Amino acid sequence: MLESSKVPALTRAIEILNLIARIGPCSAATIIAELGIPKSTAYLLLSELKMHRFLRLDSNDNYCLWTKLVELAGHALSKIDLREIARKPLTDLMEDTGLLCHLGIIDKDNAYYILKIESASTISVRSHEGKSLSLYRSGIGKCLLAWQPETLRNNIISHLTFELATPTTISTPEAFNEELKLIRTRGWSYDNGEDYADVRCVAAPIFNTDNELIAAISVVGTSLQINEINREQLAEKAIVCAKDISRLLGWKSIPNLKVS
Repeated sequence: MLESSKVPALTRAIEILNLIARIGPCSAATIIAELGIPKSTAYLLLSELKMHRFLRLDSNDNYCLWTKLVELAGHALSKIDLREIARKPLTDLMEDTGLLCHLGIIDKDNAYYILKIESASTISVRSHEGKSLSLYRSGIGKCLLAWQPETLRNNIISHLTFELATPTTISTPEAFNEELKLIRTRGWSYDNGEDYADVRCVAAPIFNTDNELIAAISVVGTSLQINEINREQLAEKAIVCAKDISRLLGWKSIPNLKVS
């Protein structure tokens, strides 16, 4: 809540950035109305954010996110050693499957891609490093949540709002819990067009030396590239890659990690 913030101006600036990230370029009037910020305060904050390249004005006088955010994100991502550890095995997986591959992490109740290895396939799926993912509609999101400690997992699920994005989207906490149980049993997750109808994904977990889940990898393609015929074969390849990365992190054994 804004009232409890010890630095309300900073909180409001963050709210502005989050709003534009969520709804896209918008006018000062929209920002003021959506966030309830006093007009004079809003214009001061927008001016500062613009001066420091967090925002810019487009040709329609709408505020857009700008290059400073990309610069900071690049610095942050470059410090994550996991990306460099995973890059070679994930590149090998991409070359073996011919499909787009990702590395993703969970941060509180959100999942993100932190590494993307693009394939040369003529059929492509759009994504980008830093992209936020649904925990219940994406292969990596489901995989990352499946191996969280039970108390944390249940708490996250209790705060999820299940929205139907496609006819195959999981729509209830009960069904989602059953899905996570299946994922833990067979060792991999599957996105059956649950976020985008024509996109499929298999994902496998990465563990550290303490057998704690720290990330997941995925193989992503269209429904023509990943289907009932080849998904288990692709899952097996993803699991092998995940094991290779885990070993580089000091892992000794991954319980229940097998292809059914």
